[in-house]
Order: sequence, then C-alpha cells, then structure tokens
Amino acid sequence: MGGALACMFSGPSLIYISQTKIKPPIDMVILIIAIVLCCLALYLAYKGINTILDSMFKKSSN
Repeated sequence: MGGALACMFSGPSLIYISQTKIKPPIDMVILIIAIVLCCLALYLAYKGINTILDSMFKKSSN
C-alpha cells in the first residue's frame, strides 16, 4: 500500500510537470513514465486491498 501511495502522488505530479512545456522530447518521456506510474498505482492499490480483505475474511482450511 505504501508503494501505491507513492505512485498516486508521483504519477499525477509528473503529468503536471510534463504539461508545463519544458523541452519537447523530454515532455513525452516524462508523460509516458507518469502514465505507467498511474497504472502501477491502480494495480498496487488493488493488490494491497485484495490482500487485506483476504487476510480478514478468508477462512483458513486448518
């Protein structure tokens, strides 16, 4: 969940930075990295919440 939280803040921040028109070739690289971070944030948040819910509600077979 910590990794998801870090990606949730860094992804949109990088999207904002890429839209400020620094230099044209670098803008696209930063935007691609930001989109990957946003997708990674969604995936990590899903896996984290799924793990927490499994540990709370899943019945053990023992």
